Amino acid sequence: MLELAILGFLYDTPLHGYELRKRITALTGHVKPVAESTLYPAIKRLENAGLLERATQPGSVAAPRHVLTLTAEGRLDLRRRLAEPATQDISDENRWFTVLAFLRHLEEPVAQAAVLRRRLTFLEEPASFFYEGDRPLRAEELDDPFRRGILTIARATSKAELAWLRATLESLDGARR
Repeated sequence: MLELAILGFLYDTPLHGYELRKRITALTGHVKPVAESTLYPAIKRLENAGLLERATQPGSVAAPRHVLTLTAEGRLDLRRRLAEPATQDISDENRWFTVLAFLRHLEEPVAQAAVLRRRLTFLEEPASFFYEGDRPLRAEELDDPFRRGILTIARATSKAELAWLRATLESLDGARR
């Protein structure tokens, strides 16, 4: 997801590494802070793959800065990653938020809707964090108030997301007509 976030932020505007790190941290940092030891190797991989270009600009006060720009191939790669997210990108909430943050870069409403439908299908499957055998447990069935809290919060979040997904899909479907 780090590579997707890098490509997504650079799709909009060239950035230097520090600014890119701040933006990624703002998007995902509450869950998984982005360390320089992770960010810069990812940037290098994308650069080696021809998806990014690096240009040196003089620093205003300090040393020169390396500004990163997305190449045409990088723009295509981002749209491919968004159009075909992995199953884990759909099912994991934090990874999903990264996909969602840049989904607007898929220019066709039908492509955007296809990704949203995958998430909708995932959310409509009966699931729980806790099971009795193979049967998912509902919050009301738990004696543990903390586990009940997890399920209550998850249900409310899922309900809100389902409503948003359905409304957005209706809007995207209307844009195709």
